[in-house]
Parts: sequence; structure tokens; C-alpha cells
Amino acid sequence: MISDKKVNIINAAIKSFSHFGYKATTMDQVAKIAKVGKGTIYTYFSTKEELLKVIIHKMAVEMRKIATEAVTTGDDFVANFNAVLHAVTQFQEEHELIIKLSQEVKEIGTPEVIEALQDFENEICAFIEMKINLAIERGELKECNPKITAFLMYKMYINLVNDWKERYDSLDKDEIASLINLYFIHGIGSEE
Repeated sequence: MISDKKVNIINAAIKSFSHFGYKATTMDQVAKIAKVGKGTIYTYFSTKEELLKVIIHKMAVEMRKIATEAVTTGDDFVANFNAVLHAVTQFQEEHELIIKLSQEVKEIGTPEVIEALQDFENEICAFIEMKINLAIERGELKECNPKITAFLMYKMYINLVNDWKERYDSLDKDEIASLINLYFIHGIGSEE
């Protein structure tokens, strides 16, 4: 079982990273928020980067739970894919830490944060890949490279949700599901 002090330190780091960003957060700030000595933090975490990795892992576990709960037994792959990505995107948009870390990547490009967010994204893609494999086994999808397909589907979804609205009117989740169905399930090639 995780000690109360360790949980307290993790929560303090989440607050500090969410408020100040990763780069601007110091272990002194985390210690102050956690109301522990700085040495206590080093009892559990050897570096600030290790602390960030633990937090990202914790968030990935939360995200996987949310994604699993979004799946409806009996629905087809596309409906579940859209439900999962909508839930994950909403989780990311509502989670202050993800927002702050994403801003830090855009503004500063902190390597540790880039790596941490890539780890988080890899968790999402691994979940999608698992669902693609199941859909292939059930005959809902053709044989394909599940890892590449998961990556492309996730990137397409994120770009339609985030990048598209920076230039054009936002798409609702049904429009996005329809586009994913068109491009990934049916393809845009002629039937001839």
C-alpha cells in the first residue's frame, strides 16, 4: 500500500505542476505544498522527472478506467471508438495538469514534459490497439496493422477535435464519428 506521505507528495506535485508547470516547479515548492521536508520527497522520488512519470502513470490508469467505462457491450467498433475517444478527450480537456503540460510543450518544449505526454498518448494508443485487435478477431475490421491504425485513428480524432476548431467551426462528436467511419471503416476509394 502506498504511504499517506507519498500520496500527499504526489498530490502536491500535481497541484504545483498544474499551477506553475513542470519546468517552473521546484522540489521546495512541492515540499511546501505537501507540508513535508524536501528530504522526505527524496525518500520516495529520486528526481522531479521520476515524480512526473509517476503522476503520468497515475493519470493513464484513470484514463484507461474512463475509456473502459465508455465502451458499451454490443455496440460496433466505430460507436465504441468514438465514445472512448470522446471520454478521453473530455478527460484531457478537464484535467488541469494535462492542459498546463500541453501549454508548456507548445511554449517551451520541455523535453521531460514532451516525453511524459508521449507516454500518456502511448497508453491511449495501446488501449485503442487492443480494441482494434478484438474488432479484427470479431470480423468487424479487416486485417491491418493495429498499432499503426490506432495511432492514425487517435491522431485524426485529436486533430479534428482540437486543431480543426482553431481554424473552422467545431465538429460535434457525431460528425467526427462519421468521418472516422468514412476514412477508416469504409475508405474513400471507389467501389469499382
